[in-house]
Amino acid sequence: MVSVRTLPDALAAALRARFGDRFQTGAAIRAQHGSTTTWIEPQAPDAVVFPETTTEVAAIVTLCGEAGVPVIPFGAGSSLEGQVNAPFGGVSVDLSRMDRILAVHAEDLDCVVQPGVTRTRLNEHLRDTGLFFPLDPGADASLGGMAATRASGTTAVRYGTMKDMVLSLEAIMADGSIIRTGRRARKSAAGYDLTRLLIGSEGTLGIITELTLRLQGIPEGMAAARCSFPTVADACNAVIATLQAGLPMARIELMDAVTVAAVNRYSGQNLPETPLLLAEFHGSPQGVAEQAKAFGEIVAGFGASGYARTTDHQERARLWKARHDLFWAVLALRPGCKGISTDVCVPISRLADCIAAAQAKAAELGLTAPIAGHVGDGNFHNLILIDPDSAAEKNAAHIYIGWLNELALSMEGTCSGEHGIGQGKAKYLASEAGAALAVMAAVKAALDPKGIMNPGKILPPSNLRPAV
Repeated sequence: MVSVRTLPDALAAALRARFGDRFQTGAAIRAQHGSTTTWIEPQAPDAVVFPETTTEVAAIVTLCGEAGVPVIPFGAGSSLEGQVNAPFGGVSVDLSRMDRILAVHAEDLDCVVQPGVTRTRLNEHLRDTGLFFPLDPGADASLGGMAATRASGTTAVRYGTMKDMVLSLEAIMADGSIIRTGRRARKSAAGYDLTRLLIGSEGTLGIITELTLRLQGIPEGMAAARCSFPTVADACNAVIATLQAGLPMARIELMDAVTVAAVNRYSGQNLPETPLLLAEFHGSPQGVAEQAKAFGEIVAGFGASGYARTTDHQERARLWKARHDLFWAVLALRPGCKGISTDVCVPISRLADCIAAAQAKAAELGLTAPIAGHVGDGNFHNLILIDPDSAAEKNAAHIYIGWLNELALSMEGTCSGEHGIGQGKAKYLASEAGAALAVMAAVKAALDPKGIMNPGKILPPSNLRPAV
């Protein structure tokens, strides 16, 4: 639903004078910037501004702060928990024009980028240097958005998440000040770790305007492998054994039988329609061959069949494209239905139990909820398919999501492995964080006393936006 509120006249006039046609209030563009890719109802901002420099972002935040108007950062719009929504109206700050790669220090394995640079574009730019940025969340997300939501993806089992890849940040704070959280040194013991405070803060503490990122050398050898299992539990137990054996997996992904069937139809694959593991190995050609061989031997002990591996680039790309197209493939199972994506993460030892319970609960509620996951991290996703006109299906999905989050917490897991909290997971954060939630609220109040920075995200309703 598009907001019908208007900005204070003085603020609108100041932003229009400063940004000209980069200040927009049309209904269509506002709706685009309040759109969500999941079940959360869109909430449009009152205006959208397209800054091109750090000082312009600082000017927007300063002007909005003086007027007590919310500021909502916007990257590629691919977030899944309502992070770009504007529940209190305000100004959406679209950072897509801040898309310069400012420096590549190949000898130091790092680079400096603006927040609107996407991971795909960065890797295209880096190709001739022999380096790459390894995180792959599936969507071609902006790097600023990935840092703001502490994103990860298929390669996190080897390379970590955004908290591991960001050396330092430049950010605009709620008072309009510009700060840098660190230097390019590979480590520092100097003061509070403000870099990691801002990573995952979803724009509620500041707006990221520059990132210094770690890079990795492109592996000399790469191989992909796949194998099928009688049950999801067999596949999960094979993953546990693989990790306990110390194999340095680059990726290890699970798809349940329903997901595999969807991928076959959508992507023209011919995979056995039973639970499937996709794996990838990075290293020297000899090391990759040894890893793939050892993986094959391990999974055979858990009933794996159809084990196949390849070093062919096109075949590897075909397999991973099928994995990245999974969202659309699953949606095609029920044309006209809406997909509700959710994720949880548990200790690896609890993964098989958690997935089995999730499948049983979905069947009990009569839901189609295929599962796929970055199982090397204990992280998995459900894409729940519902008829948007069915109140019963919507209610069942809400029951299921709440139950799944509480199940993960009962297993000493987390309500979000990588989607972030936003609006959709806020009510579960209280259960997970406990007394630490009050500390989070205190940090928010200290850094953003007027509550203008992306209000209504992360903190539960009782800690949302103070009166200005």
